[in-house]
Amino acid sequence: MKKEELNRKESTKKIFGEMMIGDLLMKYPKAVEILMDEGIGCMGCGGAAFETIEQGLAAHGKSKEKINDIIERMNKAVS
Repeated sequence: MKKEELNRKESTKKIFGEMMIGDLLMKYPKAVEILMDEGIGCMGCGGAAFETIEQGLAAHGKSKEKINDIIERMNKAVS
């Protein structure tokens, strides 16, 4: 994939690993269903206010590859 195509694809994403979990919960409630399917219950976690999606998923033992897959699925869900 060419660099321009990759940049265009990245710019259409709404959800990133660096996004705070609390922001995700407020802005994209549909994405929360995917986290629940993965066994991640962010709604009741105190870490949601200060952890990124990437940090939270890694803390639950998700690999970098799995984290990227989850983020991709969340972006599809909110598109």
